[in-house]
Amino acid sequence: MGKVFLIGAGPGDPELMTLKAARALGLADVVLIDDLVSRGCLAHARSDARIIEVGKRGGCKSTPQAFIEKLLLLYSKEGKTVARLKGGDPFVFGRGGEEAEALKAHGIEVEVIPGITAGIAVPAALGIPVTHRQVTHGVTFVTGHGAEIDWAALARCGTTLVIYMGLKNLERISSQLIAAGLNPGTPACIIENGTLRTQRQLVTTLSGLSAAGFEGPAIIVIGEVVRFARMEISQPRMKAA
Repeated sequence: MGKVFLIGAGPGDPELMTLKAARALGLADVVLIDDLVSRGCLAHARSDARIIEVGKRGGCKSTPQAFIEKLLLLYSKEGKTVARLKGGDPFVFGRGGEEAEALKAHGIEVEVIPGITAGIAVPAALGIPVTHRQVTHGVTFVTGHGAEIDWAALARCGTTLVIYMGLKNLERISSQLIAAGLNPGTPACIIENGTLRTQRQLVTTLSGLSAAGFEGPAIIVIGEVVRFARMEISQPRMKAA
């Protein structure tokens, strides 16, 4: 049997990938890479490694999860070292837990290499601390496309809200939070392509949040900590026509 590394590549900028992730990537015979991972990370892969695109992106054709797991099993059972390279951290909205479970069920050795999740790193790159003892007692990470999310409960919790994959449902999310009692003037921001040269952002309020002009991937932050954002880049830099 081979071995599978579940590697977190970090929030975007290849220089934010960890040293351990780079070393593990250099051991791999096969690399299964997500669509959102910067291709600059592949500089650490062996020149003879097989690179397989297994992208997932909202609104686009995606590789089925069952097929990805089938590939992981196929190559590891051939005795190969496999790197499953994911954006951010493999266990934060990355299905890494599902893949680890499937591999372990077949007796495959799995090593998880954590990465810096976008929900922490992307706000930090804009000067926003997701926690600050003077304004919030915690932070809640949540996906924006789950129909079962209790936005009313989140509005009452008093923590910073960091929303992944929320652009498509942004209008519904903001309206539900306001309806549940969250102040419409609560500081909020959208950060697209965080930590990359193509980063764009809008710093505004909860009632002023709008997905117009943004395509994603994006992180949405709602809470008083957004006041710490570097305001000189507070407006979105829109794409040229």
